[in-house]
Amino acid sequence: MPIFDQALILDTSGRPIRQQGVTVSRDWDEVAAFCREVYLPFQVRPVGRFLWPDATMRQARVGRILMTRFSYGVPIYLDDLDLSKGQVVVMNTLAGALNHKVNERSEAVTRRAESFVVDCTRVDHWLEADAAHLQLNLTIPHDVLAEIAQRWFGFVPDDRLWTRRLAFGGRGSRWISLLNYAVSCIGPEGAVQGANPMARHLEELLCIELLQSWAQGSGLSLREGARTAAPHYVREAEQIMEAEAREAPTIGEVAARVGVSARTLSEGFRRFRGIAPREFLRDRRLDGIHAALENALPGQSVTSVAADWGYSNFGALARIYRLRFGENPSQTLQRHS
Repeated sequence: MPIFDQALILDTSGRPIRQQGVTVSRDWDEVAAFCREVYLPFQVRPVGRFLWPDATMRQARVGRILMTRFSYGVPIYLDDLDLSKGQVVVMNTLAGALNHKVNERSEAVTRRAESFVVDCTRVDHWLEADAAHLQLNLTIPHDVLAEIAQRWFGFVPDDRLWTRRLAFGGRGSRWISLLNYAVSCIGPEGAVQGANPMARHLEELLCIELLQSWAQGSGLSLREGARTAAPHYVREAEQIMEAEAREAPTIGEVAARVGVSARTLSEGFRRFRGIAPREFLRDRRLDGIHAALENALPGQSVTSVAADWGYSNFGALARIYRLRFGENPSQTLQRHS
């Protein structure tokens, strides 16, 4: 993961990413002030006597998500979080190891390319970090995740999701691929390159993938919850487009089959899913291509898989595939061949 190694230090052109304020510190008060600003107040103690931090403290913005490259530089124990600050924290380990509380009876260790999420509006947390730990963390307001869940899935999950502390990700996972892509979009000014819509698009991709990974690891179904929150014609249209994604029915055909006009179907999707029906169908087709590449037979190529799904403009396919999965189709094929 070469991009991760330089995350928030250099952009993909090798230019330094500018930072305001100090980026390294050996002062506990200075490090604590940084943590209060970018995460939330908590208690931290060095594991050992007479230890002073050798901290790394860098940050960048991706929409409303704050991304930080952080380490204490010494082994620490952290607990007693302030639950009033409304933050979800996703800890993605770049080096070393963190040991996290999962529940009252179990713990989980995350190492390089492994992640852990905790909603600090719902549950307290503790963790231990070794001296070699280095994190690429995301701080996401709980309300942002709730807003995106409502828009994409038609409902806000209950505390069965938010109270679950979860280890997830890992090498080759969609989450790490997407996080790697988001890092590659950060320019030298310390934010996502380009106009605001790009930042919001990446914010949405990260939040959707996080919600899906979180729900899957918690044994919950966002899709089933969403089905009960939308009109029958939206749910039936989703079933048709999922089942027939390879054939790519037109939106007019789908609307006729569920007994409404194309305009009504589009309005229903906009209201209850936050996207157009054609975008839903496009994503199901991309999911199908992704699965086909992961399970490709010897001798199959990206071109042959794309052709099976009716794509002839491979450049356009590669662009939308990269936005959804954070890598090129060829990379998916190579990783699973």
